[in-house]
Amino acid sequence: MKKLINQAEDVVKEELKGIELAHPDLVKVFYDPDYIVRADAPVQGKVGLVSGGGSGHEPMHGGFVGLGMLDAACPGAVFTSPTPDQMLEATKAVDGGAGVLHIVKNYTGDVMNFDMAADLARGEGIEVESVVVDDDVAVQDSTWTAGRRGVGLTVLLEKIVGAAAEEGRSLKECADLARKVNSQGRSMGMALTSCTVPHVGKPSFDLTEEEMEIGIGIHGEPGRHRMKVEPADKVTEMLLTPVIEDLPFKEGDEVLLFVNSMGGTPLIELYIVYKKAVELLESKGIKVVRHLIGPYITSLEMAGTSITLLKMDEDLKKLWDAPVKTAGMRWGI
Repeated sequence: MKKLINQAEDVVKEELKGIELAHPDLVKVFYDPDYIVRADAPVQGKVGLVSGGGSGHEPMHGGFVGLGMLDAACPGAVFTSPTPDQMLEATKAVDGGAGVLHIVKNYTGDVMNFDMAADLARGEGIEVESVVVDDDVAVQDSTWTAGRRGVGLTVLLEKIVGAAAEEGRSLKECADLARKVNSQGRSMGMALTSCTVPHVGKPSFDLTEEEMEIGIGIHGEPGRHRMKVEPADKVTEMLLTPVIEDLPFKEGDEVLLFVNSMGGTPLIELYIVYKKAVELLESKGIKVVRHLIGPYITSLEMAGTSITLLKMDEDLKKLWDAPVKTAGMRWGI
């Protein structure tokens, strides 16, 4: 295992300290339990947005805490759900009197622990709503999931709902918007290599130099099938076609196209994927009106990509374009 770390058991704590030192203008970091909140939290009269999950997917979620996006993030150990006490303390820290929305990726541990934290927060008089993200079309049930996994759409949902909360929409309006985004977005990913979890010390799975895995999960869960490596255009078609067919997206739709790096794939390759994806969408009469390209929900150093499509309307376009200022995403400021 070659990694720029000290001790495997210190990876998350040391990362959090680095975030604290790098971005004091954006966030405050708390320890034992660990959570990150925006520097001006709680914002009075504003719905608080809380998300979280295992570390190793950076900048998801701590890199998305700040103006126009999340109010708090709970980092678990690498690829391990955060605990209910982290989620409860984060919820309390961002409660500005308008309620708190939990954005939960559909993994069994995350769902169970966020449910527990929501019940505890309600017991302390905080109004809490929860929305589960389950956009992955690759498999119905996976290693850690009952139902579809929550993957790339989570980034888009946090940005859009974060903008809605920033402009003063109510808890119910924010929760309804989050469910709408979840219903209109689909994703699928692939891997060229595995990744190595620091405390495990060896690759999560084995792929030969000639193999790739289609439909992989962000924790290295198995996908639809393993096959010989193909050129980028064919891989793009293999990912995008099931995404289009699942909603289904149709002629005349306007979409946001998100091409994501799993951590080890450089931008030069992502733009090749993006080019082919736009061509395929245009051939079906689907118009790309917004885009996002880069490493936004990663899987440590895994080489691979995921493609997310979100059906857009005028409200979603306006919210996407609204100002955001976080460590991992910023514009309009």
